[in-house]
Amino acid sequence: MILETPDGRTLQVEDAGDPQGVPVVVHHGTPGVGALYTPWLGHGIRLIAFDRAGYGRSMRDRGRDIAAVAADVRVIADALALESFATWGISGGGPHALACAALLPDRVFAAAAVASPAPYEADGLDWLAGGGEMNVVEFNAALQGETSVRPLLEQWHGAMNAGGAEGMRDEMASLLGAADLAALDGGLAEYLHESVVATGGVDGWLDDDLAFVAPWGFGLETISVPVLVRHGEQDQFVAADHSRWLGEHIPGADVRITPDDGHLTLYEHAIPEIHAWLLEHRSDGSRG
Repeated sequence: MILETPDGRTLQVEDAGDPQGVPVVVHHGTPGVGALYTPWLGHGIRLIAFDRAGYGRSMRDRGRDIAAVAADVRVIADALALESFATWGISGGGPHALACAALLPDRVFAAAAVASPAPYEADGLDWLAGGGEMNVVEFNAALQGETSVRPLLEQWHGAMNAGGAEGMRDEMASLLGAADLAALDGGLAEYLHESVVATGGVDGWLDDDLAFVAPWGFGLETISVPVLVRHGEQDQFVAADHSRWLGEHIPGADVRITPDDGHLTLYEHAIPEIHAWLLEHRSDGSRG
């Protein structure tokens, strides 16, 4: 489904799962698109995903901050007649789910941030500590701006495209602890590789990176809906200290950090848990 935003951009949207289920809007990782991983589809959940601006078939919103996603999600909710919905985001999608929780309290009834980074300016957090070499290089370049980070992302994107799932594993080697290396196989590896290929380029990835290291455009302290913060202690993409920090700064957040999980293991097996948590916080008992 292609939707148009008020400023004339297009958004690619996928609406799947149980059509009578509780609607849940998904924010994909960085880089990626809104393709849904089959194990995430379960009874009772209507899962709605979209290509974030600049990815896949969604037009670029140059200079966007994290907060900008809320307006796009409102367009999607209006088009699908969603009076209320839950939302979650994984990895680079986490901050975008939190933006919706903060800025769409009239529509979002609960949110989850899974393996999410914290704001770059987070007081008391060493933002790059515990991350693999690839991420340290990437975000140091992002801090220098587009002209510095774009060539790096184009090099990585090309290598990931050309090398298949195995080549993607090789490119991400510095981020893969034992748990994630084991998870990056079979169906998950193919899903993640296909998602990278479907991005069609690096504009979305670039704009995500620039937005992560800039002010997000909203305050976590303004979030008034229930929030689950989920992380793995073995994560080398985004260190678990990011979720500890988020838990301290989001009012009433439920923080769950599991010792045996990494980053990708949460893609593989944590989403049913996330959905169950979100359904528990359905406030009015209605559907759709």
